[in-house]
Amino acid sequence: MSRWTRYGLVLGFGLGGFFDGILLHQILQWHHLLSLVPGVDDLRAQVLWDGYFHALMYVIVAAGLFGLWRAHRRGATIHGPALYGAILMGSGIWHVIDAVLSHWILGIHRIKVDASMPILWDLGWVVIFGLGPLCLGWVLNRRGGPGGGSQRAGLATLTCLAVGAGFWAAQPPDDIPYTTIVFRPGQSAAETFAALEAADARLVWTDGEMGVVVVDVAPTNRWSFYRNGALLVGGAGVSAGCVAWSTV
Repeated sequence: MSRWTRYGLVLGFGLGGFFDGILLHQILQWHHLLSLVPGVDDLRAQVLWDGYFHALMYVIVAAGLFGLWRAHRRGATIHGPALYGAILMGSGIWHVIDAVLSHWILGIHRIKVDASMPILWDLGWVVIFGLGPLCLGWVLNRRGGPGGGSQRAGLATLTCLAVGAGFWAAQPPDDIPYTTIVFRPGQSAAETFAALEAADARLVWTDGEMGVVVVDVAPTNRWSFYRNGALLVGGAGVSAGCVAWSTV
């Protein structure tokens, strides 16, 4: 397996995770990462693990991009279809592994946790977004083969796509004017109120323990919460996107 194919698979795997997190965790809100884990019913824990998931996808995507640029600098060549085929295969592998491991073996979530027959949603998803891209990517990768092509332009496009996906994942939706914040376990209500006062924030909603709060605060003041016990702040951190999109 060439370096291009290997790191193309890694990049596609990470982009598949981004697609999963952005569409299913944020936009559709069909599940959290640990939706079906017994005992993990605390909103703070759910959105925090969603944030960890996105952070991991950043690392995987960065590793894939680094490997591809390194292969380019070493003079290895590949046609565009072969590279894009490897990326499609990586994305398909993500969805297959997620379905088999997360849905059926570990049972930590399903595609649509509130569906009357969740297995049908799982199977449909893995066929359309898992096996479909995997097969198409394999065909493209086999037909592309090594060779020339505008590699620099292709890599620049992939880099922009990956960075754009990460940027999107970290942003709050435009139609929600408020900021969601997850504070560290054990933080007292007094400490949380002090953090809100320091940021000149107005409390809109909170859970029973003030571990997760929704506030009206100026975007420029969001980062200050990290100095006052916040673990994740919607719109103010690379792994906080799921928090901002959560419906409470």
